[in-house]
Amino acid sequence: MQISDLPYPDPGEPDARSGPAFLLWLGRGQLGGQARSLLWGLVHFGGVAGLPYAVGLGVDAVVRRDGTRLLQVGGLLLLLGIAISVGDAMLHRTAVTNWITAAARVQQLLARKTAELGSALTRRVAAGEVVSVSTGDVEKIGWFVEAVSRFLAAALTVVAICVGLLFYAPSIGVVVAIGVPVLALSVLPLLPRATRRADVQREKAGKATELASDTVAGLRVLRGIGGEELFLGRYREASQEVRRAAVRSARMWALIAAVQVLLPGALLITVIWYGSALVLDGRLAVGELVAAFSAVSTMLYPLRHFQEIAMAYSFSRPSAVRAARVLSLTRTDGPADAAAAVASPPAPAPGGDLYDAETGVLAPAGRFTAVVCGDPDLAGRLAERLGGHPMDSAAGAPSALLGGVALDELPLDTARELVLVQDKDPVLLSGTLRELFDVPASGSVTPGAALAAAQCGDVLDALVQSAPDAVDDPMDARITERGRSLSGGQRQRLALARSLVTDPEVLVLDEPTSAVDSHTEARIADGITALRSGRTTVVLASSPLLLDRADRVVLVHEGRALPAGTHRELLRGEPRYRAVVTRETEEEQRRAGLGLAGPAEELTEIEESA
Repeated sequence: MQISDLPYPDPGEPDARSGPAFLLWLGRGQLGGQARSLLWGLVHFGGVAGLPYAVGLGVDAVVRRDGTRLLQVGGLLLLLGIAISVGDAMLHRTAVTNWITAAARVQQLLARKTAELGSALTRRVAAGEVVSVSTGDVEKIGWFVEAVSRFLAAALTVVAICVGLLFYAPSIGVVVAIGVPVLALSVLPLLPRATRRADVQREKAGKATELASDTVAGLRVLRGIGGEELFLGRYREASQEVRRAAVRSARMWALIAAVQVLLPGALLITVIWYGSALVLDGRLAVGELVAAFSAVSTMLYPLRHFQEIAMAYSFSRPSAVRAARVLSLTRTDGPADAAAAVASPPAPAPGGDLYDAETGVLAPAGRFTAVVCGDPDLAGRLAERLGGHPMDSAAGAPSALLGGVALDELPLDTARELVLVQDKDPVLLSGTLRELFDVPASGSVTPGAALAAAQCGDVLDALVQSAPDAVDDPMDARITERGRSLSGGQRQRLALARSLVTDPEVLVLDEPTSAVDSHTEARIADGITALRSGRTTVVLASSPLLLDRADRVVLVHEGRALPAGTHRELLRGEPRYRAVVTRETEEEQRRAGLGLAGPAEELTEIEESA
């Protein structure tokens, strides 16, 4: 895989059982790139390792006044220089390729998982953690993947230098062969503590990122309640904790770096002292001593990669753990392998009823069904189950059925084509209005019809006023990030229009008009009824204006659906329904039982007059 070939046609199915398992899976997926990097690393480090022997041969040639041999050494030095230069350039090229391709694979996997889980992802993982994994963690994972091949090349080079010295100058080579493993292994006792401090730093940095992300997302609310200074103080405290943790971690890595400077220096002194004694005794030639000294000095370069691989693993392991945790999430809470082991059933035939076994809510095919829940959280969970991704249900909980087929057992693309869920807090991405409506759709509903049904006329006017270049075509007007320049009701209506234009077989809307006024809400209810005629529509709401337009209304009381009816039937005959819709108190219900006029009767009179 080359950078020009990105993105991957298929990033594969990751091994997300643990962080190390995920890193190993990434490495196995890039064996070709790792092999090329290792090859060029051996060329580069091999040239570096050959320099001491060439220098030693040159010194011997000068001592013996052998001009021919000195010319040969010059040619050898030229070849080694070419190997070092070309090897270094190609090693850098292949290593960066490995880094970018590994990071790109992880980002594709995260993007695919985000698309699979949708809005349910942030209900199980904090939004800040998702951002942290998708940015900083991806880079650190790629760093470890690309560092592996360079470390292997450096390790093989160190072994080759030691073996070469044993044959070239056995008397001094033994000292080097004993000292180098000590150098390489000297930092091992310090690594566990350094890893723990790095984990603490990453954990605190992740929490700070989460806090910053959540604060930015809720900035408008914070300004409304005057909470900016409170959250600024919290973030300031969190950032100071990150700074202190980073300093503690840096101190440990500084100690490791000092050890790797001190011990090689001690080895160099030992080689010079012992080698000089051997030269004075006549047991070692001057050229051999120069070669041994140069070899040990040169060895410090590849030995630095031992420290780098330790740092790369220490920083990438917690990042891989977080990435694996996100990638291991499934549409249901059951085991991922168990879900994958079951063959996907065939898609249900068009025109099937939608049924939630957990509450008993039934939405007949082709009809407008309204569901009333006294608990808003219960309504949100029901909407998620009706969409085929019950993210908060216990393992083994029944999924919503469409035409008798469990939605969470269908392939994701099929389930999304059949059922679309719009939650109570939809997100608008930045871009033009045309791009907002560039979504998978049946083609039966035009953006104009959807905008009209959602009563978006004033929204278009506001967008055109802010974008003079879009006067000729309002669809060219731009929407800011998350639609922050629009009011809550305007954002809600644009999101509703986007949902309507997709024209799915089943459309589930959770409080689609909670942020609009009653007159606009009534017109939106008429628009939805007309545009979705003959299509299955489920609206979770408690607004009488919406409920009165529904073909049937279902009240969910204490987690179970009560017998359905029309809005007016339930308003007159079901006190529990009336209490939720009209917000009746116990005293008002008692008055209604005595035959006195109450909010329900008054509301009915108003609706009939309207």
